[in-house]
Amino acid sequence: MAEITASMVKELREKTDAPMMECKKALTEAGGDMAKAEEILRVKLGNKASKAATRVAAEGVVAIHIAGDGKLGSIFEINSETDFVAKNDEFLKLAADCARLVAEKNPADVAALAALPLGEGTVESTRSALVGKIGENMSIRRFVRVAAQGKLASYIHGGSKIGVLVDVVGGDEQLAKDLAMHIAASKPKSLDSSGVPAELLDTERRIAIEKAREAGKPEAMLEKIAEGTVQKYLKDVTLLGQVFVKAEDGKQTIEQLLKAKGASVASFTLFIVGEGIEKKVNDFAAEVAAQAAAAAGNK
Repeated sequence: MAEITASMVKELREKTDAPMMECKKALTEAGGDMAKAEEILRVKLGNKASKAATRVAAEGVVAIHIAGDGKLGSIFEINSETDFVAKNDEFLKLAADCARLVAEKNPADVAALAALPLGEGTVESTRSALVGKIGENMSIRRFVRVAAQGKLASYIHGGSKIGVLVDVVGGDEQLAKDLAMHIAASKPKSLDSSGVPAELLDTERRIAIEKAREAGKPEAMLEKIAEGTVQKYLKDVTLLGQVFVKAEDGKQTIEQLLKAKGASVASFTLFIVGEGIEKKVNDFAAEVAAQAAAAAGNK
């Protein structure tokens, strides 16, 4: 049996916000498998145990560039160590310049973007100089370039922490704006069910079956219950299945809205600054104690 260490329990607790003893029990049951332990906790504690999926730690900004005709655009993320730097004018200009270069030059990846000319040097030399000037690391993380089937609309929210670029075919400017705002608010994972990874659906199905079994539901009903859970999940995480945030009746889905307007969404990209990145949290008291101990040892 795998040894369950205190650090493993601490990591699972930070990921799920579940009680420490529940984390230890889940890790023991899972044989030390962190992903399996998290799934076990979701069966027992529900969505409370999926805190890590939405936790965002890194700082930085999202920048968007759309060409004048709305047919070509890009969305770009650059990270910094602190929010203070993320508000720096030169940092914001670098983000805007990079978003423009992505749209205009179509670099293959971050390395190709870094090598593009910018100012008196390159994107990379500009970034390095800014790091030296400010004294804080910053890194180009990701970007997406979109050649629209229809027309591009965008939305930036929360001090450039959330950015949306959406390709809308048909409809009008207000509809496109509403769709971009909806995506920022509701954070769909994909346009429709075809874009949701099969492993996510399998996980939801397994959890639903185990929860129903623990609740004493008949075995013959488990698959039906699981399918209902999966369908609800798809409505929650797909753009077309979500209820429009501005729906007056509180029921109209995005799919119904688009049909009523004679429009469709070809694609969308949602960037949330730092999504999926865990930022190191320093224990100030521990740091002070360590420095004091080091100083005493050097005497």
